[in-house]
Amino acid sequence: MNALNRTLALALSATLLSAGMAQAADWWPFKIASATDGDVNNVQDIEYEPLDKAEKPWKLCVLFPHLQDSYWVSVNYGIVEEAKRLGVKVTVFQAGGYTALPKQISQYDDCVASGADAILISAISEAGVAAKIGEGMGKGIVNVAVANPILETPITARVTPDFYQKGFQTGEYVKTYLGDKQGSAVAFPGPQGSGWAETYMSGFRDSTKTGNVTLQAEMFGEASVPAQLQLVEDALQTYPDINVIWGGAPTAEAAIGAVADAGLDGVTIMSSYENQTMLKAVKDGQVLGFATEYPVIMGRIGVDLAVRALENKPLEKVLLVAPGIVTGENVEKIDTTQIFAPDGYRPEFSVQ
Repeated sequence: MNALNRTLALALSATLLSAGMAQAADWWPFKIASATDGDVNNVQDIEYEPLDKAEKPWKLCVLFPHLQDSYWVSVNYGIVEEAKRLGVKVTVFQAGGYTALPKQISQYDDCVASGADAILISAISEAGVAAKIGEGMGKGIVNVAVANPILETPITARVTPDFYQKGFQTGEYVKTYLGDKQGSAVAFPGPQGSGWAETYMSGFRDSTKTGNVTLQAEMFGEASVPAQLQLVEDALQTYPDINVIWGGAPTAEAAIGAVADAGLDGVTIMSSYENQTMLKAVKDGQVLGFATEYPVIMGRIGVDLAVRALENKPLEKVLLVAPGIVTGENVEKIDTTQIFAPDGYRPEFSVQ
């Protein structure tokens, strides 16, 4: 097996879980990469297991960019369920979108004013919230980055996807899928300045430096279907030879309709992350696949990390979720309880 196929096999194997596991009551142990001493170049796989119970009902405050799609709803579900299991309190704020940085900054102040013991932050922009995190850390408040990365700012702990590998491995999968066919790609990584979008992009860009896919353009924009639809429609007009659309779940969702409206055949759509629409689109063959980063699990681990820090218990300071590539070949076998909130779940904003 060559290096490319070995990489893809490892990624695929991460999602080939038994039906019995999908029904398991406990979410642990969960295989995840831990960066020794915070060095992302020195990682080892561990089997993560959470605490049984918290020693006291700590007050946790949670900051989300928004709760407008199933990705963040799933992180919310993981946080809420783990808080209930451990016996801690949670208050949840959502800013309303990636253009609402001032609101998230204000909400951070609200968390501090409320007497939060820990703040779980999914940052709109690391640069934008860095000063607030510094203030919170200075007051002795535990700060944990969940899903969206905090890379340079000193923080208690973080659990995030390996965004680079998600970008790289989705690119590798597209190249393998195309086989002898040449690909002409436009990439839609997400909102510029978010940090995660740029890292996704660097992985996909590096993948296209070799092989059969040529990267024509990178188009950043708000992570919403309307914003991405405009970008995709512009790209289809500007690059008439495009046959690969790569981007986040809102991009892929928008591209399904845009490609159909344009009357194009043979356009491969690949998503760098998941939502419920992607699950259906892969099953229906409208999207080639997506890279999952287990939003529910990240929410659960984020709560456990905060409690461990508050109770001075052993703590993994940097955890990276390895991507699993979900395609039509394995979509029926994945453990969706680790990825998505249950059908009909609505975000909860308080656990008392």
